Amino acid sequence: MQKVKNDNINSNISVEKMFEAGAHYGYGKQRRHPSVSSYIYATKNNSDIIDLEKSSVMLEEAMEFAKDLGSRNKTILFVGTKPEAREVMKNAALSLNMPYVDTRWIGGTLSNFIEIKKRIAELEKYNKESVDGGLDKYTKKERVVMAKKMEKLSKYYTGLIGLKKTPDALFIIDSKGEHIAATEAKKSDVPVIALANSDSNIKSIDYPIVGNDSGIPSIKFFTNAIVSAYKGGQMSLPNNK
Repeated sequence: MQKVKNDNINSNISVEKMFEAGAHYGYGKQRRHPSVSSYIYATKNNSDIIDLEKSSVMLEEAMEFAKDLGSRNKTILFVGTKPEAREVMKNAALSLNMPYVDTRWIGGTLSNFIEIKKRIAELEKYNKESVDGGLDKYTKKERVVMAKKMEKLSKYYTGLIGLKKTPDALFIIDSKGEHIAATEAKKSDVPVIALANSDSNIKSIDYPIVGNDSGIPSIKFFTNAIVSAYKGGQMSLPNNK
């Protein structure tokens, strides 16, 4: 996998700011996954303290990858369904005009994208007909049935509207909680950037960032870093110079 080195990225990564965001808070020592042991600085009151110096290096690598994606105008699918991450990830995705999953990962989103694409198209068609008055051709009973079906589709697929092919990468908050998404990405050869706490297995993650994945300030910090890196890459595109 190609990595583009950016000497300016590291200057944007402040361990002090990560500390202020609470990025160093790990889970209890008993929950620690062996794959993150080398990223633990200390254990206090039986809770792991994450080594932010090492996390900053991981973040730098993830940002370099995100910048490279931006420079090639590639698609990142933002995934964060835990309550603390939903709004942050949705807003981040919208700021880049990217797809997102903020409610529940639907099995097959990557591994069976052909079927998922059909549901997205169905929702898009319904939304268009709602605006254009195309629903008038249906009876009242048919419209009620359709509305109930579309309400469910909207809940799970609104963030995917506009996604016409498998994304080029995933950005995940809590790789353990979103293990189905991470597993599908691995099987589909879709690289993953993931914020992962001390309870996560980071061996199969392409660009893991060990840090607090439950605190909103921490989630915002890392998400904003990835978004900024992607935008930095976009600035290198010919039409943005």
